Amino acid sequence: MEICRITFTSLALGCVMLAMGHAKAPTPPNVVFIYADDLGYGDTSIYGAKRVHTPNIDRLARQGMRFTNAYSSSATCTPSRYSVMTGSYAFRKPGTGVLPGDAALIVPTDRATLPDVFKKAGYTTGIVGKWHLGLGEKGGEQDWNEEVTPGPREVGFDYSFIMAATGDRVPCVYLENQKVVGLVEEDPIHVSYKHAFPGEVTGDMELDQLKMKPSAGHNQAVVNGIPRIGYMVGGKDAQWKDEDRADLFTNKAIEFLEKNKDNPFFLYFATHDIHVPRVPHSRFVGKTGMGARGDVIVELDWTVGKILETLDRLGLAKNTLVILSSDNGPVIDDGYQDRAVELLGDHKPAGPFRGGKYSMFEGGTRQPLIVRWPGHAKRGVSDAVVSQVDFLASFAALTGQQLESEDAPDSFNLLPVLLGHSKVGREDYVEYAGSLAIREGKWKYIRPSKGAAFEPTTATELGNSPEDQLYDLIKDPGERHNLAIEQSEVVRRLSTKLARYERDGRTRDAKDSLEVTH
Repeated sequence: MEICRITFTSLALGCVMLAMGHAKAPTPPNVVFIYADDLGYGDTSIYGAKRVHTPNIDRLARQGMRFTNAYSSSATCTPSRYSVMTGSYAFRKPGTGVLPGDAALIVPTDRATLPDVFKKAGYTTGIVGKWHLGLGEKGGEQDWNEEVTPGPREVGFDYSFIMAATGDRVPCVYLENQKVVGLVEEDPIHVSYKHAFPGEVTGDMELDQLKMKPSAGHNQAVVNGIPRIGYMVGGKDAQWKDEDRADLFTNKAIEFLEKNKDNPFFLYFATHDIHVPRVPHSRFVGKTGMGARGDVIVELDWTVGKILETLDRLGLAKNTLVILSSDNGPVIDDGYQDRAVELLGDHKPAGPFRGGKYSMFEGGTRQPLIVRWPGHAKRGVSDAVVSQVDFLASFAALTGQQLESEDAPDSFNLLPVLLGHSKVGREDYVEYAGSLAIREGKWKYIRPSKGAAFEPTTATELGNSPEDQLYDLIKDPGERHNLAIEQSEVVRRLSTKLARYERDGRTRDAKDSLEVTH
């Protein structure tokens, strides 16, 4: 195996393309990153689902590279998104757990970020959809009636149309370029995660009048007939309607593509689907027989189809790199009575893996990942180990951007792997779900933890144990046979490596230049 060593300069893309057999480097492609929410490894038909069909996601996979060993850095949303944005494992930064809707911005504004890399390369950058990385300088003190800053603009996005956090958290409004959409001066918004506002209906009142009832938590502010986490008052004209969210986000994404069709662009399209509350548009209700959870998978597939259709219509498909993945593993009952458990049947949201959202087991972080770039990304299936934390360094290589030594401390250039031109993926990676685990080759080591074995409200196996856990993921992908006692030397080695990675504050060697394998 030959290694082409280069620095992060404008020659980077040329070296990559030469490694792929191209004599001349093409114009760097547009990039569309579709980041689904809570979509499990086994939730799409291309990854083995039988009770739900996803023809558009399947088409994307058939036209590109589908990965079987791709990972988010965490089993929950905020830390995964933080790692994508920064190229850093989220466990390194305190306060990167699942954020409330009034949290302050947690993404640093003085370090390279994913959109910043594209912006410096001359791209127009946009985010549409879920943010959940905090807004403003100080949590709980945002003025939602003015421009909320810092936010997406300060970390590198030219355009933003977002929800601040999740569909089940206040504030239940959209922000376009960091201003609430549809807000009128006579009805200002106030948000609190500490106390209810006098006179406002909450989710533990008038339960018979709710559109969707909670199964656990989710009993505070009621918006669109659905109880949420946190309290808000005001902004009636600005409050969202859940049934229309997928259409609105998709249309905003299409508008961004149309507006920027003549210039390089990066679109981070972070869907709400398939997160709770699951309230599909009437067009998708009853499409699967699996209730709302199955129906929003179909809605997500429709969204993907509309993006692909737009790229085709605008003549952009050939020079647009499209990525689809998910932020963490699946969850069935996540706080609402939507019959997801009752109607699940033999559907396996995490595929062959154990656990799901919140879990240290593979179901928590093993993600679907599809990469399509016609003429450049190969078609097929790859079992190379890749992590979403590597997107930042990989796209730096794609666009010839230089990373400072302190930037992206855990991100590696895996561009040839993502495009299917190399099968040599990560040697190891760290995953985070309250505790820490490390995978190296076939081995996965889970550090002992005093946490509960199950997440009580979701019935998810968390993978916590007071004992060392070691699994052979090749022979035992379901992580049923703990080999820690029999393989004590492996346990010691991986435990030591994990502690070193935690202590050193980085896994990417600051003096390394970009490496392209061919």
